[in-house]
Amino acid sequence: MPKGSDLFVAALENEGVDRIFGVPGEENLDVLESLRNSRIQLVLTRHEQAAAFMAATHGRLTGRPGVCLATLGPGALNFSTGAAYAHLGAMPMILITGQKPVMSAKQARFQIVDIVGSMKPLTKMTRQIVSAASIPAIVRDAFRVATEERPGPVHLELPEDVAVTDVDSVPLIPPHELVLPVARASVLDAAAATILAARRPLVMIGAAGNRPSLVDALSDFVARTRLPFFNTQMGKGAVTGGSNLYMGTAALSEGDYVHEAIERADLIVAIGHDTVEKPPFLMKSAGGPKVVHIGYQSATVEQVYHPDIEVIGDIAATVTALGERLEGRLPPDDGMLDLRKTILARINDRAEEDRFPITPQRIVHDVRAVMPEDGIVCLDNGMYKIWFARNYRTHVANTLLLDNALATMGAGLPSAMMAAMLHPGRRVMAVCGDGGFMMNSQELETAVRLRLNLVVVILNDSAYGMIRWKQAIDGFPDFGMSFGNPDFVRYAEAYGAKGSRVGAAQELVPTLEAAFAGGGVHLVDVPIDYSENTRVLVDELRNRVPDIELT
Repeated sequence: MPKGSDLFVAALENEGVDRIFGVPGEENLDVLESLRNSRIQLVLTRHEQAAAFMAATHGRLTGRPGVCLATLGPGALNFSTGAAYAHLGAMPMILITGQKPVMSAKQARFQIVDIVGSMKPLTKMTRQIVSAASIPAIVRDAFRVATEERPGPVHLELPEDVAVTDVDSVPLIPPHELVLPVARASVLDAAAATILAARRPLVMIGAAGNRPSLVDALSDFVARTRLPFFNTQMGKGAVTGGSNLYMGTAALSEGDYVHEAIERADLIVAIGHDTVEKPPFLMKSAGGPKVVHIGYQSATVEQVYHPDIEVIGDIAATVTALGERLEGRLPPDDGMLDLRKTILARINDRAEEDRFPITPQRIVHDVRAVMPEDGIVCLDNGMYKIWFARNYRTHVANTLLLDNALATMGAGLPSAMMAAMLHPGRRVMAVCGDGGFMMNSQELETAVRLRLNLVVVILNDSAYGMIRWKQAIDGFPDFGMSFGNPDFVRYAEAYGAKGSRVGAAQELVPTLEAAFAGGGVHLVDVPIDYSENTRVLVDELRNRVPDIELT
């Protein structure tokens, strides 16, 4: 007779799960045995946080929930950052944790924490399974909730005694496609009329516009309407191909060169903007452009974002219908396209400078040079994220992965590992600061064990560079941000990876090319000069717009 854990794993197989990431514990042993006899691969990580980041990235790249596993108490609590990462980033994920028996208490309160309670603010849904017979329905509901808009994490707690309970055969519930509602024709007509009435409309693509299922619809919309567009950081790469309409990425909230286009516009068509992101522009109550919000859900009204018109429903259906209404009816805005050349030229300034340690502009330029159009760059969180968001050009959707929602450190390496597993034939690179890398650097062993092909670039300034920069521009003394680093080449080799150190700007491209050509896991230590942060992102932009408060 099957037991609860067998039924649980069968329900996961029924959902198409092929991998589970995690660190099992005593309370998961029945689940572990059921996994051993299943088609699902267990990917053992060295820390639960990394397992959650990998599962979340699986959801981000595929649209199907990634799954991670931990034990009770400390193991489950280590999922907290990954749950928040997926919750704010709208990444579908299932978190599974164990628990002591709920029908008895032979170990009293040892290791017991209210994980269901702690997960409530971090997930879309959290449930303890108290009956083995309820497992098929609960698992089906968990995957539905995780996947439907707005997607995100769902937590399931499987107690030890429920997992071991014998259970009669319970039929599994077949998954079905979720069909999203479509906006009414009258609303679409009103939005189209508003766009046609504008003299200088500008499209903004946000985080919810960057779903894998939207690539074709959004790319077609841009091609049909010929509307210039920019994107938020997490909307970057939503449109595939070179359209000559891309104005840039809003890596700052105001004052950057792309904001010249925003200031010129009299209407912004915001597709999928999610206010969990740091604001891409600050909407004014009067005197600024009107905003049309196109989203799966109604807009979250904020002081800096309060749309004039909302078109709610399936974004793919909405932009397809708007494309039909607008195609051939919008004259090109020559002024906006001329401005585009200026914006992109300023962003590319000093991109090939030979200074050493290497400047952020040169690093972005050289990474772009070695990465093919379908190569995937996964960023950790640090000052370089702003430079990559501003300067890195994408041509294929979902090829620059960054987090502008929770903006946590430590996710860069695990997210790149997941990308390498999903796309073994493509070049994958993690770009991490030395601070963020060391938060989950133990996963180098996991990457080597999995025989991944992966290049990890460490931008080395021996400091928490972004906060140090903020400390300086806010007028505080330099304090509490510097640290020492290991010899990263020897550190990589200790895990069975390869390591290289760049000693001149001209060495970066050949070192990266050799790392990819050699295969396996290769870490590249790159000293970085962050003095450009102040020269460009403070002094230069303030001179462009006096008295601006850079955010």
